Amino acid sequence: MWTIGYEKLMPQALAAELRAARVQRVIDVRFRPQSRRAGMSKTRLGAMLGEHGIAYEHRRALGTPPDLRALYRAGAVAEAGAAYSRHVEESAGEDLDRLAGELAGGPRTALLCLEADPGCCHRRIVTERLTARRSDLVVVDL
Repeated sequence: MWTIGYEKLMPQALAAELRAARVQRVIDVRFRPQSRRAGMSKTRLGAMLGEHGIAYEHRRALGTPPDLRALYRAGAVAEAGAAYSRHVEESAGEDLDRLAGELAGGPRTALLCLEADPGCCHRRIVTERLTARRSDLVVVDL
């Protein structure tokens, strides 16, 4: 599994990174898949990735709710991560189970959100929760 944040990438650069990693499917884990950056909102992003042969899915349940996003933005990364970990298990545990099962024989998949640094992003928590379900899962941050 791969992860990528588009914070420092324009749409075509994002597609190039994903193609270089031979990613076949992007799962957008933003709570609200909207962006001020042209081409990075759900519809246009999905269409652009499709032009490059990359499937796009949005999984809102794996997104960070607004109250927890505020903690991340305030720099309270440890507190936000712990709160998000509890939140995602409580509210989206079945979604995590389903995704872990899909990864076994599914397409090469990357989780996507805004944050460039996976160390201060909820993508890290999602991959930790998936790794807890699948010990053979290897995660690569692009």
